[in-house]
Amino acid sequence: MLLVAVAWLYVTVLMAFTEPTVVAGIMTFLLYGALPLGILFYITGGKRRKRKRAAEAARRDEPPTV
Repeated sequence: MLLVAVAWLYVTVLMAFTEPTVVAGIMTFLLYGALPLGILFYITGGKRRKRKRAAEAARRDEPPTV
């Protein structure tokens, strides 16, 4: 998954370099690259966040060991 994300960012950076203005290049990178990948990683990280939250709750409920 990470390899695909890095490759997609590489493609969007190359797309951004071919834009006629700097603003268009930045918008291309953000709207085609960073924003979709951020949403994708947020959605796919849901189980990880849920497990982390459950582990934190279990750790707080346990009595401290001496």
